[in-house]
Amino acid sequence: MDLAPSEDVEALRPVVRSFVEKVSPEAEVRRLMDTDRGHDPAVWRRMAGELGLTGLGVPEEHGGSGGGFREIAVVLEEMGRALMCAPYLSTVVLAAGALLHSADEDAQAAYLPGIAAGETTATLALAEGDARWDDPAGVSTAATRTGSGWELTGKKLFVLDGLSADLVLVAARTGPAPEDLGLFAVEGGAPGLVRAAMTTLDPTRKQARLELGGVPARLVGPADGAWPLIRKVLDLAAVGLACEQTAGAERVLEMAVEYAKTRHQFARPIGSFQAIKHRCADMALGIDAARSAAAYAVWAASGGPAELPVAAAMAKATCSEAFVFAAAENVQVHGGIGFTWEHPAHLYFRRAKSGALLFGDPAHHRDRLVGHLLDADESEAV
Repeated sequence: MDLAPSEDVEALRPVVRSFVEKVSPEAEVRRLMDTDRGHDPAVWRRMAGELGLTGLGVPEEHGGSGGGFREIAVVLEEMGRALMCAPYLSTVVLAAGALLHSADEDAQAAYLPGIAAGETTATLALAEGDARWDDPAGVSTAATRTGSGWELTGKKLFVLDGLSADLVLVAARTGPAPEDLGLFAVEGGAPGLVRAAMTTLDPTRKQARLELGGVPARLVGPADGAWPLIRKVLDLAAVGLACEQTAGAERVLEMAVEYAKTRHQFARPIGSFQAIKHRCADMALGIDAARSAAAYAVWAASGGPAELPVAAAMAKATCSEAFVFAAAENVQVHGGIGFTWEHPAHLYFRRAKSGALLFGDPAHHRDRLVGHLLDADESEAV
């Protein structure tokens, strides 16, 4: 097991970091988070055209570069450091991941080239009234056969970038059994689709409520049994989010250390005070654990599918808590200014708290982890 990224993968990092620093300074983040779309389409097209970032996981036959999750992880880390406002997690990890694992070659040929070219933004719509991502029985959106295909009726909540997505992949019920789920492609401008922005804790990551009133849809993959596919995509999304969280935690530690060196009280830098040293040291310990968990999860997402559920659960729990702790401590180190709207510390704290709940909170993923370990023990016993 080699958890370290290759030289080729790491060579991508300075390129992405330089690009992100140019197109996503704090002022631009604040501008975009106050818009309905939540991202700049011109920057998105540059990400695709200049750097090929939107097609990293897309096979070459569909216009991508045929890369893997290690490359995607680098992009997510650099975007997470800067709180970059862009639909990368929703489009590249959730939607493109669902298409790639659907084994539906026609759907892949129809949608992946647009994603790789930066012409299509996409997302996955799963959660409903109970706001759960992990229970197929909680999906009540109904899919009905028509003479020309399918129609969807229902409501989806907390859809990442759902207000602006050109393509929405919707999980819908095709039968009474919990496993009777299908995945359906819905065009962003489809008749009967009503989209509304949701007010959430993190304004840098847009979420939406979708109402589907007899919306025409295209079936992606089989008409039932889509849950294993969705579950795998959710694991990949949890790994991607863990990468964002680790990088965000590292950035707020840098902010805290920089401030502790320059802020003086009683004629000495506050970083010389034991209480500040302890805060920064505790942040660093948590980040080290998060970095290890994220590296293991990226390895599993890249080539260890049997270990992906365990690795994803471990990473999501560990990295969520590390980011929340580091972001909160960063506010404390900054003191009064850290609580103000003008300082970026609170933006990282909001991202940390919101991300900790996305795709399941740490307690949920610890339960998943225990369940997987118990199942493994029972299998070995047999």
